[in-house]
Amino acid sequence: MIGRRTLTVIAVTAFLLGDAVVTAAQQAPESPLTLSAAVDLALRNHPAIREARAGSAAAQADIGVARTSYLPRLDFLWQANRATRNNVFGLLLPQPVIPPVSGPVLGNETLDGVWSSAGGLLLSWEAIDFGRRAATVDQARAESTLAESERKVTELDVASAAADAFLQVVAADATLSAARANVQRLEVFANSVRALVQNQLRAGAELSRAEAELAAAKTRLAEAERSAELARVSLAEALGAPGTRVSLDAAALLQVPPPPAGTSFDAASHPRAVAADAQVQAARARDRVLDKSYLPRVELQSAVSGRGVGRSIDGSPNGIALGLQVPNWAVGLSVTFPSLEIFRIQARRRVEASRLEESTARYDRTIQTLQTQEARARAIAAAAFQIAANTPQQLQAARDTDAQARARYDAGLTTVTEVAEAQRLLAEVEAENAVASLAVWRALLAESILKGDVQSFLNQMRASQVPPVK
Repeated sequence: MIGRRTLTVIAVTAFLLGDAVVTAAQQAPESPLTLSAAVDLALRNHPAIREARAGSAAAQADIGVARTSYLPRLDFLWQANRATRNNVFGLLLPQPVIPPVSGPVLGNETLDGVWSSAGGLLLSWEAIDFGRRAATVDQARAESTLAESERKVTELDVASAAADAFLQVVAADATLSAARANVQRLEVFANSVRALVQNQLRAGAELSRAEAELAAAKTRLAEAERSAELARVSLAEALGAPGTRVSLDAAALLQVPPPPAGTSFDAASHPRAVAADAQVQAARARDRVLDKSYLPRVELQSAVSGRGVGRSIDGSPNGIALGLQVPNWAVGLSVTFPSLEIFRIQARRRVEASRLEESTARYDRTIQTLQTQEARARAIAAAAFQIAANTPQQLQAARDTDAQARARYDAGLTTVTEVAEAQRLLAEVEAENAVASLAVWRALLAESILKGDVQSFLNQMRASQVPPVK
């Protein structure tokens, strides 16, 4: 039979193997992520989205809470106590400390206690509110509209951040590829110079210059690797999955799309402008509630109650302390007018007036900012298209310059300095050409964000992948 120690070893081994399998599965690379899939993943996973949706749902539920003010209020009370039965003439101002005592004043005083009981139902309903409850419901609706508009702003921010982070990773990878290609060229060139120097066909200073250029290229490669890694960290955060290693499918971003058709820009329809306008409407709704708060309250009240006490007026026990043997009912109308509340309401209305002015100014500033950003985005997009159209010719010229410099160097007509300058120029142009198309896509993304809809950018990206009909 298998011993207990053997079973323990088997169980621990199975646990470790299972943990290793789970860890390997977690670290296994997933399928490459497209830009559209990255945006969808961010909208599903990012905690800011869940927070905004929960806030919007809570604000929507507040409308139902405000509507409950139209319902009547029904209070039930039953109590039993033991206390003295002494009483005096006179009254007490409303206060929460001294319990009220009912009944006539007795001729003798005693500290003996007596049991008593009371119970009843009170139905209260505000029959006339002069529009107060409707104003409260309107305020709840305005707050719900504000929360919903802020949710849309959050979704736009999360989607645009994910798309921009995706493009930054692709640009960093393209720059990294250009840096690696430059290091490889310089390694080949440094080896050829080393062979010439060893054969005493070139001066040793040229090898030092070639190795210095190679070392500088390796430094730029390390910086490019760092930038690419940091860009991936930012992308994982934008996707709502920090620490996750994501592989990208950027095939759709390698070609320059055609310039989009010019469309009119309506700053007032942007989610940020809509949210700013919702803040203005919420401030106005709060002011309307304050305007109704000074009006009287008219309540219809109906009560049914019963009382019981363990002694009669003469002090003799009657044995019915906890029974509600004395019934009462009442129906009435109560009108309450907070006459001096006007001072507090006026002070609060001054506060709300300032907040309304603040919200209105914020809306105007939002419109102005969006219009400025739209003009800036158009200028950036126009320049990006021009640069993307020019970099291929610039790259070809840099390659020709590098080839000619190498040929002149091999023929002994120039020094290593000319070759180093040509290769440095080629490396710079390769990096610029690698990110030129991505700069166009980022400019188009900025224009789409200003329209308040990242989906239009994604649709344009998908359309660019469709081959033309022959």
